[in-house]
Amino acid sequence: MNRRMRSYYYAVLGAIGGLVGWQISNLLGLSFASNIYLGEAIVGALVGLSIGLLIGLTEGMLTRNPVQATKSGLFSGLLGLVAGAIGLPLSEWLFQSVGAGVFGRVLGWSLFGLLIGLAEGLVGRSQVWKGMLGGLLGGAVGGALLEASRRWLQDPLLGKVVGLVLLGASVGAFISLIVVLLSRAWLEVRSGKLKGTEFILDKFMRAKGPAVAIGSSPLKSEIVLPDPDIAPQHAMLTGDGAHFMLKDLSLSGTFVNNRRIERIQLANNNVIRMGNSEMVYHEKR
Repeated sequence: MNRRMRSYYYAVLGAIGGLVGWQISNLLGLSFASNIYLGEAIVGALVGLSIGLLIGLTEGMLTRNPVQATKSGLFSGLLGLVAGAIGLPLSEWLFQSVGAGVFGRVLGWSLFGLLIGLAEGLVGRSQVWKGMLGGLLGGAVGGALLEASRRWLQDPLLGKVVGLVLLGASVGAFISLIVVLLSRAWLEVRSGKLKGTEFILDKFMRAKGPAVAIGSSPLKSEIVLPDPDIAPQHAMLTGDGAHFMLKDLSLSGTFVNNRRIERIQLANNNVIRMGNSEMVYHEKR
């Protein structure tokens, strides 16, 4: 899926996560702990787990990479659990003890979003700070919407569920939006089963950073193209801080602008062909 549509899917999956988290906490009962902060920590953990899990799964689902989806979903879900367990009781403490009012609760949800964004940044294809910034903004906006819905809707239960859905959608949308708007390099698949999909490469651009393998195996490659004519690990991208070097690792060859290469520095709009799949390299200055 292209970069713009990613934000839509992140928002939808985040909203579903908020709804699922509310449903689980509602089934368990919202007042099962005598200590208000313990109760908020448990409810927050459930909501955070659900939102983090589904947002984390999104990237792997969009690129049809089950290994990536499982890894990012579990990691993001666990960090979401921690984020909710910290953020919700913190917001309640700021609301009641410090007298920060609604601002205190919004601040707590901002922390919640920041930790969700941290998880997505660690397992996604962008720098960690971009995920954290998007999560922080999404948590702030979503937290404000959550508190507003609880105040405006007469039914407190309805206000809570609407608020959590808006929170999840906001966190997911802002994480994706910041990453997309600030992305410097990406691959656009122009043919094959993943036509239209875009892989953001910013995380791998820095000098002496991790290389990224392109191939047909989700166990051996970070960018997976389901093409039988592509080797399990077909080529390797390595960043130098400003550009990417593409190195062929296959027997059948990697082609850039219809010329077979062994190693080449990529330039904006280079067309890369492997097997029956074609990609365009985009670079923004």
